[in-house]
Amino acid sequence: MSTTTPTAFDASAFKVTTRAQWQAAAEAWHRWGPLVGRWLGDATEAMFDLAGVVPGARVLDVAAGAGEQSITAARRVLPGGRVLATDLAPALLERAAADAAAAGLGNVEVRELDGEALDTLPESSFDAAISRVGLIYFPDQLGAVLGMARAVRSGGRVAAVVYSTPDRNAFFSIPVRIIRERAGLAAPAPGQPGPFSLGADGALESLFSSAGLRDIEVRRVPSPVNLPSAAECVRFERESFGALHQMMTGLTDAQREEVWMEIEEALTPFQADGAFSGPCEMLVGAGTV
Repeated sequence: MSTTTPTAFDASAFKVTTRAQWQAAAEAWHRWGPLVGRWLGDATEAMFDLAGVVPGARVLDVAAGAGEQSITAARRVLPGGRVLATDLAPALLERAAADAAAAGLGNVEVRELDGEALDTLPESSFDAAISRVGLIYFPDQLGAVLGMARAVRSGGRVAAVVYSTPDRNAFFSIPVRIIRERAGLAAPAPGQPGPFSLGADGALESLFSSAGLRDIEVRRVPSPVNLPSAAECVRFERESFGALHQMMTGLTDAQREEVWMEIEEALTPFQADGAFSGPCEMLVGAGTV
């Protein structure tokens, strides 16, 4: 299929679609939460360490999703600390709130909030702001980091987890490539949101520096996706990766089925000895306000 001519990026339309996709995927993303916790566990702990998520800390979690990391942070800041989990999709936050209540954690609050519109939060009201695999999908990434920094006190930290480059994230970049080819989609223009939008060398550091953060540190964290099979990885991505579904909106149901079959075949080389290990590398960055 030929590649379509790129059209002007519409940030507002992108947000509407993103919200709708995550509303639809909320149940599945929550159901896959234990896997997400294992997969991103090392990167999450590194983010907490770099952000200063310690007992007594007030933490803002931006694009918190179903809140698996929010709840982990809430436990970590006891006694005396609290976590505000924000997201664009209320269906995700409903699950975060329910899980926090079930865990007996009274120090977690959820609030529907656009990560690029944090000015409704009191200035300097948090010790740390974190975002795990959310910042990459913001049309205005600088505005989001500036908003996070505004909400954090002087001397506090802003931290994020993002994917590194496509070649180090084959479990995700291969599906993206196949869908883009099948759907005739042009590669995203520089500056547009997407899974690898902050993965290039120096990109995350540059963003944080542009937001006025200092003492910036970025770590690479190997984060392989370990599952029983390539088919199970495809099921995980198919059920819960809203970004992939956004890319396939122009395909028919039959074409989508063909795409998923092609993706499973392409991921099968990462399956051996009865197990699948999908290559993935995260970047964990933080800076001081």
